[in-house]
Amino acid sequence: MDIPGFAGFFGGWQQDLRLAIVPPVLCAVFRFLFIWLDGPKKLSAWKGSQLRTCFSYGFWWGMDINSRFYLLTLAAVTLPGSFIWAYYGISDTVRLVLFVLYGIILYAAFMGKMIFYYHFHDVYNRNMWLGKNADKKNLLDIFFNQNHGAWILLGAVPYACLLGGLGSWLQSLPLFELPRFDSAWAQYGINTAIFLFSIAIYYWFNFGGTFRHRFKPEWDEVPAEVKNDVFLGKATMDDLVALKIVWKHPVPEFMSKEDGAAAEDIRCVLPDFTGSSQDNPLMYCRRTAKGAKIRRPGHIFFILEESHCQGLYDAPYDMLNVVSHTKALRQEPGAFAISNFQPGGMISQTALGSILLGIYDCDVELNENKIIWDADLSKLPTTMAGQLRRLGYRTHFWYGGSLNWGSLVHFAPSAGFDRCYGGPDFCPPDSPQTWLGVYDHIYLDAVAEKIQAEADGSPEFHFIYTTSNHGPYNIPYESYGVHEQDAVTLPLGDLKPGDMDMRRFTGILYADKAIGDFVARMRKLYPDSLFVLTGDHASAVAPLDKGIIPRKDRLLREHILTSFSMHHPDLKPEFFAGNTMGEHQNILPTLMELIAPEGFEYYSLKPPLTEKISHVVTPYSWMDGSHIGFYKDDVWQQLAASAEDVPMEHGNMQYKDEWAAWQGITGWLLRHPEVIS
Repeated sequence: MDIPGFAGFFGGWQQDLRLAIVPPVLCAVFRFLFIWLDGPKKLSAWKGSQLRTCFSYGFWWGMDINSRFYLLTLAAVTLPGSFIWAYYGISDTVRLVLFVLYGIILYAAFMGKMIFYYHFHDVYNRNMWLGKNADKKNLLDIFFNQNHGAWILLGAVPYACLLGGLGSWLQSLPLFELPRFDSAWAQYGINTAIFLFSIAIYYWFNFGGTFRHRFKPEWDEVPAEVKNDVFLGKATMDDLVALKIVWKHPVPEFMSKEDGAAAEDIRCVLPDFTGSSQDNPLMYCRRTAKGAKIRRPGHIFFILEESHCQGLYDAPYDMLNVVSHTKALRQEPGAFAISNFQPGGMISQTALGSILLGIYDCDVELNENKIIWDADLSKLPTTMAGQLRRLGYRTHFWYGGSLNWGSLVHFAPSAGFDRCYGGPDFCPPDSPQTWLGVYDHIYLDAVAEKIQAEADGSPEFHFIYTTSNHGPYNIPYESYGVHEQDAVTLPLGDLKPGDMDMRRFTGILYADKAIGDFVARMRKLYPDSLFVLTGDHASAVAPLDKGIIPRKDRLLREHILTSFSMHHPDLKPEFFAGNTMGEHQNILPTLMELIAPEGFEYYSLKPPLTEKISHVVTPYSWMDGSHIGFYKDDVWQQLAASAEDVPMEHGNMQYKDEWAAWQGITGWLLRHPEVIS
């Protein structure tokens, strides 16, 4: 039996082209749905030229991946089918299977992006790498109970059937005949031209409508008309393109800097740093306490609240009652709060690591790094627990979940804690818990009881990390005396009883009440206690599509800022130099200036809140008295809270040298582990 020959190749190539048309169309549909469902404004509010540019640039950029489906069918189906008759006979079936599988991949990537955006208000980014050590049961719980995972999975079935039907119809259309010539040389010439064209067309689309690779679409070249709109700029990226970018950049760029360049960066904040490979930059962070300002507290409670943001306290959301308990604490004598407060990281692991170590995690998961586990505390002198231990405090780390999360079983002791506890290990047997940890009120009650039982009169520092203010918000709050009507009084916008937003508000109030009750209990037992209340990172304040406020997009302050307050009977406003801004790295030096004796030496990257702070810079964002900026998106905005839309500015980011310096310190320690071992 004759093999199909070039006529078979020509026919198969046509089938490849027909199917290759569909993926970019699907990506355009998914892009439209993303803009329509998650966009901060209606489609009609964008300029037509913006949307056209978004879709056209997105098409060419997406062809970086979509063109490879064409190459796959051409190389894996059409080409071998031209030589193998049996394979040629099933080539349409093989091609259709690959077509449906690729379509399902696009569907999964889109749905994953929608879930990622729901939680992080961003398209796929490097935070995905931080999920490799996440509790997979917790992720599944959120997927099925908060993000309608069952419907997403079921939706793939009719979607795949529709794709299969579309692919079958496209392959059933008549094919063009291969041009025939009497001259063998002419026939070979046209066959060769068709074959070369089939290859050239791949490169043309893969390079974005050009044969010059350096003109290939990329993020830096997104037209300004689109890129200057933060949301629309992100929408330009196809989901697989975003995943490819994440895959290609598993390690932050600052980690690959040469020592000379890194040392130059570090000298921006530590001018005496030598840059020798044996030099430890942390040794240049030594400070001297000016003398205690308050009575030495017998107990210091540092409470890190899961997903607790400043926006909950901002005036535009005064109609919400979700933080009524901690708001009341802020109104008492001896309270000090800052309404412009930046976290040390944008997610739990990075924020926690930055606070405990006194250096910025910079999205490298220091809590999972054996270099940190094995570090010598005397050479890692910035740790919070280690320095409070030097002041005579016995240090305790409490977490509502298992200490296996984030390798806390290794990390917390390495950060200087004498004792470390995971909720399931000391809470009552069979205590109800989410996948993250034991319910907050049960967990905090057990913490209080254990503190009382083990107290021996020694000064104690307790770092307490909660877990319940987190999706999927399926705790039976009503059983514990917290109801939707306590959190939100309806009618309010388009909120409806029982919907997910109402459950989330109830969950925030539940967690807030648990904190308030714990503080009241400890204060009654130990009246001289010092409390620090802050969040690990920000989270969405309230849905902007429910008419609660007129604004249609989150402010940068709502995206970035976490909460902060301190409480002690002796605290006075004049202690804090009129400061209205701060960050997690200011907390430890502030504790030292409040309680340490004069002349006590301690180590801190940043100054205390008892000194005037003109601006705040972290590896993620910056802030001065009037504006706040986010480095990743190259955007900045007015700092003040507002119920109305606030213009977003682009470029001209401030404090870039300092931003590079804080990252440089972390990079130096990881590249030179010998300086802290």
